Amino acid sequence: MLTEQQLHGIYVPVVTPFLPRGELDLESFHKLSSSLVSQGIHGLVVNGTTGESPTVSCEELSLLSAAAKSAIGAAKIPLVLGTGTNDTRASVKKTELAGKLGADAVLAVVPYYNKPSQQGIVAHFRKIAEVGLPVIVYEIPARTGVRMEVDTVRTILETEGIAGIKDCSGSLELFQALQASGYHKPVLCGDDTRLLEFMEAGAAGGMLVSAHVCTEALLTIYRRFREGSVEEAHTAFNELIPLMNLMFEEPNPAPVKWLLAELGQIAHGTLRLPMVEIGEELRGKLRRTGVLPGDALVL
Repeated sequence: MLTEQQLHGIYVPVVTPFLPRGELDLESFHKLSSSLVSQGIHGLVVNGTTGESPTVSCEELSLLSAAAKSAIGAAKIPLVLGTGTNDTRASVKKTELAGKLGADAVLAVVPYYNKPSQQGIVAHFRKIAEVGLPVIVYEIPARTGVRMEVDTVRTILETEGIAGIKDCSGSLELFQALQASGYHKPVLCGDDTRLLEFMEAGAAGGMLVSAHVCTEALLTIYRRFREGSVEEAHTAFNELIPLMNLMFEEPNPAPVKWLLAELGQIAHGTLRLPMVEIGEELRGKLRRTGVLPGDALVL
């Protein structure tokens, strides 16, 4: 199972590839996951938001987990499965399934849409933690419609079985408030363009969508920062920010799926409704970044 010491570095919330009619494309999933693992990522996250978790069934999660474990092979990196929903009972059942599937930890989002009270959020995570798998709390108020208060987060993180937090709150405010209160569990930045800002404040790393296509660069930036070459890390990181911004110009994971398909990393950029493929304007912008071989020269 995941230890707090393993919750560091660059984790990739891998996409879930689909065939043109919407079925799982396990061949592409295994190919992509294997490539990410071989490049040295620190953790693989399956069935997160980027994996279109609201549309993935438990049966499909089982298939994805098996393929991910095969891709990880002998590499000693954690497999994290997304199990959070806005139904505590369903989240507990998915977390129990994750344990049976051999996951090292689960990623559980703050309940969305039903906008629970702060006490309800605490109770939700305590129930999930009772399963016995390490839990990474996922704070992303832009998607959930509710923002956790600092005392709520601290109470949750003090619960046995909570390993750390993925912070997509939109600023350093929550993280800094936690630090001021003496919190020391790992924090992973979930906002791609804020990675170094968070690491300078003491974060353990990031769980980043852009690591699908900037894998080597982000791993190098992380390593240089940890080695003390902070200015060098910033220079390299700043070069990636325009691409990172484009990755979220339309709803994730549509932009990264289009890029991965164009790069041949997955067979198709298919998404499941209500997600749809990106428009021509964003495709042109992504081509002009030079990520796709030849496009920067043509345009």
